[in-house]
Amino acid sequence: MAAHRNLITDVAGVRVGNAEDIRLASGVTVAVFDRPAVASVDIRGGGPGTRDTALLDPALTVEHVEAVTLSGGSAFGLDSATGTQAWLREQGRGFRIGDAVVPIVPAAVLFDLLNGGDKRWGRFPPYREMGYAAAAAAGETFSLGSAGAGLGATTVNLLGGLGSASARLGDITVGALAAVNAVGSVTVGGSPHFWAAPFEQDGEFGNRGFPARVTPDALIPRAKGAVQTNTTLVLVATDAILTKPQARRLAVMAQDGLARAIYPIHTPLDGDIVFTVATGLHPLADPLLGLTQLGALAANVVARAIARGVYEAGTVKYPGAMPSYRDTFAG
Repeated sequence: MAAHRNLITDVAGVRVGNAEDIRLASGVTVAVFDRPAVASVDIRGGGPGTRDTALLDPALTVEHVEAVTLSGGSAFGLDSATGTQAWLREQGRGFRIGDAVVPIVPAAVLFDLLNGGDKRWGRFPPYREMGYAAAAAAGETFSLGSAGAGLGATTVNLLGGLGSASARLGDITVGALAAVNAVGSVTVGGSPHFWAAPFEQDGEFGNRGFPARVTPDALIPRAKGAVQTNTTLVLVATDAILTKPQARRLAVMAQDGLARAIYPIHTPLDGDIVFTVATGLHPLADPLLGLTQLGALAANVVARAIARGVYEAGTVKYPGAMPSYRDTFAG
Protein backbone atom coordinates (compact mmCIF):
# COMPACT_ATOMS: atom_id res chain seq x y z
CA MET A 1 0.00 0.00 0.00
CA ALA A 2 1.25 3.46 -0.87
CA ALA A 3 2.14 5.72 2.05
CA HIS A 4 0.01 8.81 2.53
CA ARG A 5 1.62 11.29 0.08
CA ASN A 6 2.89 8.56 -2.24
CA LEU A 7 6.17 10.46 -2.52
CA ILE A 8 9.72 9.70 -1.46
CA THR A 9 9.22 12.35 1.23
CA ASP A 10 6.95 9.92 3.08
CA VAL A 11 10.31 8.66 4.37
CA ALA A 12 10.96 10.70 7.50
CA GLY A 13 13.94 13.02 7.13
CA VAL A 14 13.83 13.32 3.32
CA ARG A 15 12.94 16.55 1.51
CA VAL A 16 12.97 17.21 -2.25
CA GLY A 17 13.22 20.40 -4.29
CA ASN A 18 13.12 21.22 -8.00
CA ALA A 19 14.50 23.98 -10.17
CA GLU A 20 14.08 24.21 -13.94
CA ASP A 21 14.32 26.52 -16.93
CA ILE A 22 11.65 26.17 -19.63
CA ARG A 23 13.77 27.99 -22.23
CA LEU A 24 16.67 25.66 -21.52
CA ALA A 25 14.29 22.65 -21.34
CA SER A 26 16.27 21.21 -18.46
CA GLY A 27 16.38 21.21 -14.70
CA VAL A 28 17.64 19.85 -11.41
CA THR A 29 16.09 17.83 -8.58
CA VAL A 30 17.75 17.64 -5.17
CA ALA A 31 16.96 15.36 -2.23
CA VAL A 32 18.18 16.83 1.06
CA PHE A 33 18.33 14.78 4.25
CA ASP A 34 17.56 16.29 7.64
CA ARG A 35 20.46 14.31 9.08
CA PRO A 36 23.42 12.71 7.31
CA ALA A 37 22.18 9.47 5.76
CA VAL A 38 23.90 6.15 5.09
CA ALA A 39 24.16 5.80 1.31
CA SER A 40 25.30 3.55 -1.50
CA VAL A 41 24.78 3.16 -5.26
CA ASP A 42 24.43 0.65 -8.08
CA ILE A 43 25.23 1.66 -11.68
CA ARG A 44 24.00 -0.49 -14.57
CA GLY A 45 24.05 1.82 -17.59
CA GLY A 46 27.05 1.70 -19.89
CA GLY A 47 27.69 5.47 -20.03
CA PRO A 48 27.05 7.06 -16.63
CA GLY A 49 27.71 10.67 -15.71
CA THR A 50 28.35 10.87 -11.98
CA ARG A 51 30.11 12.72 -9.20
CA ASP A 52 31.31 11.31 -5.85
CA THR A 53 29.75 7.89 -6.45
CA ALA A 54 33.09 6.20 -5.70
CA LEU A 55 32.68 7.33 -2.09
CA LEU A 56 29.57 5.17 -1.82
CA ASP A 57 31.46 1.90 -2.22
CA PRO A 58 30.95 -0.04 1.05
CA ALA A 59 34.72 -0.48 1.39
CA LEU A 60 35.42 3.27 1.43
CA THR A 61 35.56 5.62 4.39
CA VAL A 62 32.70 8.10 4.03
CA GLU A 63 29.53 6.62 5.57
CA HIS A 64 27.00 9.42 5.16
CA VAL A 65 25.78 11.97 2.64
CA GLU A 66 23.90 15.24 3.08
CA ALA A 67 22.04 15.28 -0.24
CA VAL A 68 21.78 13.66 -3.68
CA THR A 69 21.48 15.68 -6.88
CA LEU A 70 19.79 14.49 -10.10
CA SER A 71 20.22 16.77 -13.10
CA GLY A 72 19.74 17.25 -16.79
CA GLY A 73 22.56 18.69 -18.88
CA SER A 74 24.79 15.66 -19.28
CA ALA A 75 28.30 16.35 -17.89
CA PHE A 76 27.48 20.06 -17.59
CA GLY A 77 24.77 19.17 -15.08
CA LEU A 78 27.33 17.85 -12.61
CA ASP A 79 27.79 21.50 -11.60
CA SER A 80 24.42 21.17 -9.83
CA ALA A 81 26.12 19.37 -6.94
CA THR A 82 28.38 22.40 -6.43
CA GLY A 83 25.32 24.60 -5.99
CA THR A 84 23.79 22.16 -3.55
CA GLN A 85 27.09 22.03 -1.64
CA ALA A 86 27.07 25.81 -1.41
CA TRP A 87 23.60 25.80 0.14
CA LEU A 88 24.52 23.06 2.62
CA ARG A 89 27.75 24.84 3.58
CA GLU A 90 25.71 27.93 4.40
CA GLN A 91 23.76 25.72 6.81
CA GLY A 92 27.00 24.52 8.40
CA ARG A 93 26.45 20.98 7.17
CA GLY A 94 29.03 18.54 5.89
CA PHE A 95 31.87 16.12 6.61
CA ARG A 96 34.12 17.76 9.21
CA ILE A 97 37.90 17.55 9.07
CA GLY A 98 39.34 19.95 11.63
CA ASP A 99 37.86 23.36 10.90
CA ALA A 100 36.89 22.38 7.35
CA VAL A 101 33.32 21.39 6.46
CA VAL A 102 32.76 19.53 3.17
CA PRO A 103 29.15 18.64 2.27
CA ILE A 104 29.04 15.21 0.60
CA VAL A 105 26.66 15.41 -2.37
CA PRO A 106 26.76 12.53 -4.86
CA ALA A 107 25.24 13.43 -8.21
CA ALA A 108 24.17 11.86 -11.50
CA VAL A 109 23.08 13.38 -14.79
CA LEU A 110 20.93 12.50 -17.77
CA PHE A 111 21.42 13.58 -21.39
CA ASP A 112 18.86 16.17 -22.56
CA LEU A 113 21.11 18.32 -24.76
CA LEU A 114 19.27 17.48 -28.00
CA ASN A 115 15.68 17.94 -26.86
CA GLY A 116 15.07 21.27 -28.59
CA GLY A 117 15.76 23.61 -25.68
CA ASP A 118 18.03 26.65 -26.03
CA LYS A 119 21.42 25.47 -24.74
CA ARG A 120 23.28 28.69 -25.59
CA TRP A 121 24.05 29.49 -21.96
CA GLY A 122 27.33 31.30 -22.53
CA ARG A 123 30.55 30.65 -20.64
CA PHE A 124 29.10 28.92 -17.59
CA PRO A 125 26.23 26.39 -17.54
CA PRO A 126 23.32 27.35 -15.27
CA TYR A 127 23.22 24.09 -13.35
CA ARG A 128 25.18 25.31 -10.31
CA GLU A 129 22.57 27.98 -9.62
CA MET A 130 19.74 25.52 -10.23
CA GLY A 131 21.35 23.10 -7.78
CA TYR A 132 21.40 25.82 -5.14
CA ALA A 133 17.80 26.82 -5.86
CA ALA A 134 16.52 23.24 -5.78
CA ALA A 135 18.22 22.58 -2.43
CA ALA A 136 16.81 25.79 -0.97
CA ALA A 137 13.31 24.82 -2.20
CA ALA A 138 13.39 21.31 -0.74
CA GLY A 139 10.26 20.33 1.16
CA GLU A 140 7.81 17.52 1.80
CA THR A 141 5.82 18.21 -1.38
CA PHE A 142 7.18 18.83 -4.88
CA SER A 143 6.03 18.74 -8.49
CA LEU A 144 6.09 15.60 -10.62
CA GLY A 145 6.17 15.13 -14.39
CA SER A 146 7.73 17.99 -16.34
CA ALA A 147 9.63 19.39 -13.38
CA GLY A 148 13.17 19.49 -12.10
CA ALA A 149 15.47 16.92 -13.70
CA GLY A 150 12.44 15.50 -15.51
CA LEU A 151 11.60 18.67 -17.45
CA GLY A 152 13.61 17.89 -20.58
CA ALA A 153 13.48 14.11 -20.31
CA THR A 154 12.08 11.88 -23.06
CA THR A 155 11.41 8.24 -23.85
CA VAL A 156 11.35 6.61 -27.29
CA ASN A 157 7.78 7.77 -27.97
CA LEU A 158 6.65 10.09 -25.16
CA LEU A 159 7.87 12.80 -22.85
CA GLY A 160 9.72 11.50 -19.83
CA GLY A 161 9.43 13.12 -16.46
CA LEU A 162 10.00 13.11 -12.72
CA GLY A 163 8.12 10.45 -10.76
CA SER A 164 7.87 9.31 -7.16
CA ALA A 165 6.10 6.64 -5.12
CA SER A 166 6.25 5.09 -1.67
CA ALA A 167 5.13 2.05 0.33
CA ARG A 168 5.14 0.62 3.85
CA LEU A 169 6.64 -2.55 5.27
CA GLY A 170 5.40 -2.66 8.84
CA ASP A 171 6.92 0.37 10.57
CA ILE A 172 9.38 0.95 7.71
CA THR A 173 8.71 3.27 4.77
CA VAL A 174 10.48 3.05 1.42
CA GLY A 175 10.18 5.60 -1.37
CA ALA A 176 11.62 6.23 -4.81
CA LEU A 177 12.35 9.28 -6.92
CA ALA A 178 12.96 8.78 -10.66
CA ALA A 179 14.00 11.11 -13.49
CA VAL A 180 12.87 9.09 -16.52
CA ASN A 181 14.86 9.73 -19.71
CA ALA A 182 14.74 6.23 -21.12
CA VAL A 183 16.14 5.05 -24.43
CA GLY A 184 13.20 2.65 -24.62
CA SER A 185 9.51 2.71 -23.75
CA VAL A 186 7.56 2.64 -20.49
CA THR A 187 4.38 1.63 -22.31
CA VAL A 188 3.62 -1.73 -23.93
CA GLY A 189 4.13 -1.15 -27.64
CA GLY A 190 1.91 1.69 -28.84
CA SER A 191 -0.72 1.04 -26.18
CA PRO A 192 -1.60 3.19 -23.16
CA HIS A 193 -0.70 0.31 -20.81
CA PHE A 194 2.43 0.65 -18.68
CA TRP A 195 4.95 -2.16 -18.32
CA ALA A 196 4.75 -1.37 -14.58
CA ALA A 197 0.96 -1.86 -14.47
CA PRO A 198 1.02 -4.99 -12.25
CA PHE A 199 2.59 -2.92 -9.47
CA GLU A 200 0.25 0.09 -9.64
CA GLN A 201 -1.35 1.32 -6.41
CA ASP A 202 -4.59 3.28 -6.13
CA GLY A 203 -4.77 4.28 -9.81
CA GLU A 204 -1.58 6.35 -9.51
CA PHE A 205 -0.88 6.16 -13.25
CA GLY A 206 -4.29 5.82 -14.81
CA ASN A 207 -5.55 2.44 -13.61
CA ARG A 208 -5.52 0.96 -17.13
CA GLY A 209 -4.06 -2.34 -16.03
CA PHE A 210 -1.90 -4.66 -18.11
CA PRO A 211 -3.06 -5.61 -21.63
CA ALA A 212 -4.88 -8.90 -21.93
CA ARG A 213 -2.34 -9.93 -24.56
CA VAL A 214 1.12 -8.64 -25.39
CA THR A 215 1.46 -8.69 -29.16
CA PRO A 216 4.75 -9.75 -30.80
CA ASP A 217 5.41 -6.24 -32.12
CA ALA A 218 5.34 -4.88 -28.55
CA LEU A 219 8.31 -7.13 -27.75
CA ILE A 220 10.45 -5.69 -30.52
CA PRO A 221 12.89 -3.40 -28.68
CA ARG A 222 12.39 0.22 -29.74
CA ALA A 223 15.05 2.80 -29.04
CA LYS A 224 15.67 6.47 -29.73
CA GLY A 225 17.49 7.18 -32.96
CA ALA A 226 20.32 8.74 -30.94
CA VAL A 227 20.75 6.12 -28.25
CA GLN A 228 23.07 8.32 -26.21
CA THR A 229 20.23 10.74 -25.44
CA ASN A 230 18.96 8.86 -22.41
CA THR A 231 19.54 7.67 -18.81
CA THR A 232 17.08 7.06 -15.98
CA LEU A 233 18.18 8.32 -12.57
CA VAL A 234 16.70 6.83 -9.40
CA LEU A 235 16.99 7.53 -5.70
CA VAL A 236 15.55 5.04 -3.20
CA ALA A 237 15.15 6.17 0.40
CA THR A 238 14.08 4.28 3.50
CA ASP A 239 13.82 5.03 7.20
CA ALA A 240 15.21 1.57 8.02
CA ILE A 241 18.49 1.29 9.91
CA LEU A 242 20.97 -0.01 7.33
CA THR A 243 24.71 -0.44 7.14
CA LYS A 244 26.51 0.75 4.03
CA PRO A 245 26.78 -2.83 2.63
CA GLN A 246 23.05 -3.31 3.24
CA ALA A 247 22.33 -0.04 1.43
CA ARG A 248 24.38 -1.32 -1.49
CA ARG A 249 22.37 -4.56 -1.62
CA LEU A 250 19.16 -2.53 -1.51
CA ALA A 251 20.36 -0.57 -4.56
CA VAL A 252 21.13 -3.80 -6.42
CA MET A 253 17.67 -5.21 -5.70
CA ALA A 254 15.93 -1.92 -6.53
CA GLN A 255 17.46 -2.00 -10.03
CA ASP A 256 14.90 -4.68 -10.85
CA GLY A 257 12.29 -1.92 -10.80
CA LEU A 258 13.86 -0.34 -13.88
CA ALA A 259 13.57 -3.63 -15.75
CA ARG A 260 9.91 -3.91 -14.71
CA ALA A 261 9.07 -0.45 -16.03
CA ILE A 262 11.30 0.24 -19.07
CA TYR A 263 11.98 -1.84 -22.19
CA PRO A 264 14.84 -2.04 -23.10
CA ILE A 265 16.97 -0.88 -20.16
CA HIS A 266 20.67 -0.74 -19.12
CA THR A 267 21.89 -0.18 -22.69
CA PRO A 268 25.52 0.51 -23.64
CA LEU A 269 25.33 4.30 -23.83
CA ASP A 270 22.93 5.22 -21.05
CA GLY A 271 23.81 5.88 -17.42
CA ASP A 272 21.03 4.16 -15.48
CA ILE A 273 21.76 4.41 -11.77
CA VAL A 274 20.10 3.74 -8.41
CA PHE A 275 21.22 5.62 -5.30
CA THR A 276 20.01 4.38 -1.92
CA VAL A 277 19.88 6.27 1.37
CA ALA A 278 18.78 5.14 4.82
CA THR A 279 17.75 7.71 7.43
CA GLY A 280 18.03 5.15 10.23
CA LEU A 281 14.87 5.24 12.34
CA HIS A 282 13.56 1.65 12.40
CA PRO A 283 15.48 -1.64 12.70
CA LEU A 284 14.88 -4.47 10.26
CA ALA A 285 12.95 -7.34 11.81
CA ASP A 286 15.69 -9.67 10.55
CA PRO A 287 18.97 -8.65 8.87
CA LEU A 288 18.53 -11.12 5.99
CA LEU A 289 14.80 -11.70 5.54
CA GLY A 290 14.01 -8.09 6.42
CA LEU A 291 16.45 -6.76 3.83
CA THR A 292 15.10 -9.22 1.26
CA GLN A 293 11.55 -8.00 1.81
CA LEU A 294 12.64 -4.35 1.74
CA GLY A 295 14.56 -4.84 -1.51
CA ALA A 296 11.64 -6.56 -3.20
CA LEU A 297 9.32 -3.74 -2.18
CA ALA A 298 11.87 -1.12 -3.26
CA ALA A 299 11.94 -2.60 -6.79
CA ASN A 300 8.14 -2.33 -6.96
CA VAL A 301 8.25 1.28 -5.78
CA VAL A 302 10.90 2.16 -8.37
CA ALA A 303 8.72 0.70 -11.17
CA ARG A 304 5.76 2.75 -9.95
CA ALA A 305 7.79 5.96 -9.71
CA ILE A 306 9.00 5.53 -13.30
CA ALA A 307 5.48 5.06 -14.65
CA ARG A 308 4.22 8.05 -12.63
CA GLY A 309 6.97 10.25 -14.06
CA VAL A 310 5.75 9.63 -17.61
CA TYR A 311 2.07 9.68 -16.67
CA GLU A 312 2.39 13.09 -14.95
CA ALA A 313 4.49 14.74 -17.69
CA GLY A 314 3.34 17.52 -19.98
CA THR A 315 1.46 19.94 -17.73
CA VAL A 316 4.19 22.43 -18.59
CA LYS A 317 6.03 21.82 -21.85
CA TYR A 318 8.86 23.57 -23.63
CA PRO A 319 8.49 24.59 -27.29
CA GLY A 320 8.98 21.66 -29.63
CA ALA A 321 8.52 19.02 -26.92
CA MET A 322 7.41 15.60 -28.06
CA PRO A 323 3.89 14.41 -27.11
CA SER A 324 3.16 13.54 -23.51
CA TYR A 325 1.30 10.46 -22.30
CA ARG A 326 -1.79 12.56 -21.67
CA ASP A 327 -1.56 14.20 -25.09
CA THR A 328 -1.47 10.77 -26.68
CA PHE A 329 -3.96 8.88 -24.52
CA ALA A 330 -6.39 11.57 -23.37
CA GLY A 331 -9.30 10.11 -21.48
